[in-house]
Amino acid sequence: MTRAQLDKKAVDVASMFDTVAEKYDLTNDVLSLGQDRIWRRAVVRAVAAQPGERILDIAAGTGTSSEPWANQEIEVVPADFSLGMLRVGNRRRPDMAFTAADALALPFADASFDVVTMSFGLRNVNDTEAALREFLRVTKPGGRLVVCEFSQPVNKAFRTVYTEYLMRALPKIARRTASNPESYVYLAESIRAWPDQAGLAEIVRRAGWSTVGWQNLTGGIVTLHTAVKPA
Repeated sequence: MTRAQLDKKAVDVASMFDTVAEKYDLTNDVLSLGQDRIWRRAVVRAVAAQPGERILDIAAGTGTSSEPWANQEIEVVPADFSLGMLRVGNRRRPDMAFTAADALALPFADASFDVVTMSFGLRNVNDTEAALREFLRVTKPGGRLVVCEFSQPVNKAFRTVYTEYLMRALPKIARRTASNPESYVYLAESIRAWPDQAGLAEIVRRAGWSTVGWQNLTGGIVTLHTAVKPA
């Protein structure tokens, strides 16, 4: 079955996510031992959306990450380049404005959003800095960026255990729950190859964002990266 490689060709990544769309949310819940719900709540707190603001949720998949804002009647655009994910999301939440979009060429005008957020998707883009510059383009001056992404556990001993889990246990568990288990081999490889907290923060700065910071979640397994578009 389809799986992406670490060169992250857009067509391969999109096709891979098409094949896992139906069971994607369930599999994530199982593989993260329920921690994904905690991470999503942390994103909502970090975004701190206000009535009247407009949010772009890029790599929104089936829209699970967008639902908290839609439920508060705050305008959110769930966007993704996997049509399979969008179809599942639209079937489940037809009230949300699901939009096909590539992170490297967003179909939105300059300064369209108060907040751009992306959860567990930046790692799948083949040019991280270019994507962050594109996010900057569609954000209003003074607007906010919130990126939730896998990172490096801060405790060295735990980091070793975590890496072993990624490369050995995760693919085995995925074979029981996922519609395309091989895609989770890519997931493990891409997490292991991803920059640490300081490394990604530097890429965010180079892309033009200011007030760059981060907050570790679950001991650094996941990190919230935040920034502001200069006014």
